[in-house]
Amino acid sequence: MTTIADKATEPEKIKLESEYKHTRPLTSCIWDPQNRYVFFGAEDNLVHRYDPNLKTSISFTAHDSWVRAMEVSVKGDWLVTGGYDGRLAWWPAAAEKPEAIRVVDAHQGWIRAVSHSSDGLTIATCGNDRLVKIWNADDGKLIRELKGHESHVYNVGFTPDGKVLISCDLKGVLKAWDLLSDFAMRDIVKIEALHKYDTTFRADIGGARCIGFRPDGVQMAIGGMTNVTNAFAGVGEIAVALVDWKQGTLVQFLESKEKTRGAAWGIAYHPDGFWIGLAGGGGGGWLYYWKGDAANEFFKLKLKNEGRGMSLAADNRRIAVAHADAHLRIYRIQS
Repeated sequence: MTTIADKATEPEKIKLESEYKHTRPLTSCIWDPQNRYVFFGAEDNLVHRYDPNLKTSISFTAHDSWVRAMEVSVKGDWLVTGGYDGRLAWWPAAAEKPEAIRVVDAHQGWIRAVSHSSDGLTIATCGNDRLVKIWNADDGKLIRELKGHESHVYNVGFTPDGKVLISCDLKGVLKAWDLLSDFAMRDIVKIEALHKYDTTFRADIGGARCIGFRPDGVQMAIGGMTNVTNAFAGVGEIAVALVDWKQGTLVQFLESKEKTRGAAWGIAYHPDGFWIGLAGGGGGGWLYYWKGDAANEFFKLKLKNEGRGMSLAADNRRIAVAHADAHLRIYRIQS
């Protein structure tokens, strides 16, 4: 059988389907599981719901900061957002005029990521207070506060079976929290290449800008930046680390052939057997396809502007990208 991974060698194999112009640069985006909407955050401190069929958007507010952390419940009935203001908000995803039903002061400092468990019962968050927190998805009550990271926690993600939570911090330290064993913690591996201490500016730069899992739940992808030359300006090259989290081993380090400047801001596994990654930064915006058994991509697409967030639709045929030029663009994967 010929798959998309075998055929996607020309730019027409993925094309721009539609674009929506907003008033401010975008910071994040996510599809809902029913493919009805794309939710996105922007530099206006608002949350927005875009209808790709009607090509209209609705805005709603509960944050005093940019919103980058977003997650939609398994059934698509709730949207949960986390802002740089440390607030966590719950929204009825399909309401005509969405208003936050619950707002929680969840973290001290930025909330960097939100993740739903596969059963829809719990939510995990992480942030600049070096904490990972587990919340009841239905009533918003705090279940557990997980300590162990020594630096800002950049991302969290539940394994597909929902039994383990993986977290990654600024210095590339990966930890696994076993939900079936009272959240017992173990270190997986430290991805050295995704972190650097800049001696000139005396600053750390790194962390997991994105996280994704292969459906088998064993291999995961951690995207970020490597070969940093200037921490103050964020000058480095895009990179994605493929990790076997059970064995605690680095399987492959994915990069671009041209050593593209920027960071990997999105990563997702396509069921046809390849990883899709979003790059954004000084080298512009790119979508990359990696098979995972080689360091370099087998396909790439130049985007109109740098990307800041990416979401693969549940139908696996469309990719939403939040762009720095204030556009939400939807790309269709050609069969």
